[in-house]
Amino acid sequence: MRSTGPLAALAATALAVTLVGCSTASDEGLTYEDSPLSTYLASAYGGDMSQEEQQKQYEERQREQEELMAECMAKEGFEYTPNTDNGGMVFSGDDVVWEPEKKDWVEKYGYGIVNSPYSEEMGEQTGEEYVDPNQEYVESLSESEQTAFYETAYGAGPTEEEMSEDGSYEYSWESAGCQGWAQHELEGDDPWQSDEFADLRDKMNELYTSTQDSPELKELNAAWASCMDDAGEPGFSAQLEAQQSISEEQSALYDAAYGDGSTPVDTESPDFVDPNESPEMAALGEREIELALADLECRTKTSYADESLKIQFALEEKFIADNKADLEAFKAAAEQNS
Repeated sequence: MRSTGPLAALAATALAVTLVGCSTASDEGLTYEDSPLSTYLASAYGGDMSQEEQQKQYEERQREQEELMAECMAKEGFEYTPNTDNGGMVFSGDDVVWEPEKKDWVEKYGYGIVNSPYSEEMGEQTGEEYVDPNQEYVESLSESEQTAFYETAYGAGPTEEEMSEDGSYEYSWESAGCQGWAQHELEGDDPWQSDEFADLRDKMNELYTSTQDSPELKELNAAWASCMDDAGEPGFSAQLEAQQSISEEQSALYDAAYGDGSTPVDTESPDFVDPNESPEMAALGEREIELALADLECRTKTSYADESLKIQFALEEKFIADNKADLEAFKAAAEQNS
C-alpha cells in the first residue's frame, strides 16, 4: 500500500478493531483521536498541524511531485503535463457531518460508502467537470503506447505472486514508475520503511491483529453477532464484517466496470455504464442503509463503540510501555526526516 508513514496504516488497521474510527465518539466521549499510540506518533508526520497547514503543505508537495514526474516522463520519451488537480487529499470537511452513531445519519448514508456526505460536499464544491490535462495526449497514442505510458508513469503493478490473498502488496517506490521516483525524491527514505524499524513494524501489525483475537473483543463481537441474528442479519461473526460486506460488493461493481487497471477502459463508449449510476449500485445503497441500521441498533445495545475503544486503548498503552525505546527512536528519526 502507498503510505507516507505508519499513521495511515494505523488508522486503517484500527478499523479492523472497531468501526468507530474517524471522529465518531463513544458514549463516554472517546474517539480514535484519543488513541495513545496515534497521539504518541502524530508529531512525527505533522499530525499536530492545523488542517489549513496540512492542506498548504500537501498542495506544495503535490506541485513539486508533479513537476518531477514531468521531468522523469520526458527522459523516458513521453509528454506529461503536471497535474495538480487530480482529486488528491483534501484536509477540509469541517462542514461535513460524520455521525455513524446517530440513526438519522445512518438512515441517509448507511456506513457512508455508496452515499457519502464527503462526496456530496465535493460535488457542491467542484462545479466543473474534472479534466485530466494528459487525456488528449494519451488518446493520441496507440494502444501499446498508452500501456507503455501508464507503466512508465505508475509502474506495471504487482504480479499475482506479489499480491496477498486480501489484495494488498508490499509497495516499493522502485517499481512505481515516475510517480514512485518523484515521491521518493521528495520524501527521501521513509524511516517507517527502513530495515532499522522492521521489528517495530512487525510488532505494531501484530498488535492490531492480536486485538481481534483478544478475549475481550471476541466476547463483545459475540454479543453483537447474537443481536444481529435476532435482527434478521445472520452470518457475521465480528462487527467489522458488516461494513466490509458492503465495501466488497461495491468493489466488485467497480471491478466489473473498470477491470483490474491493466487495460484502458473507454468511458465514452455507448456500451460503458458508470457503476455509480447503475441500478446495481442504487440497490447496494439501499441494502447498505438496511444493514447499517441493524448494525447501529446492535452497537447501541452492546455499547460497542465505547467498549471496543477501551479494549484497543488498553492494549496500545501496554504496547507503548513494552516498546518505549524503539518508539522513541522511530519518532526521532521521523521528525528529522520530515
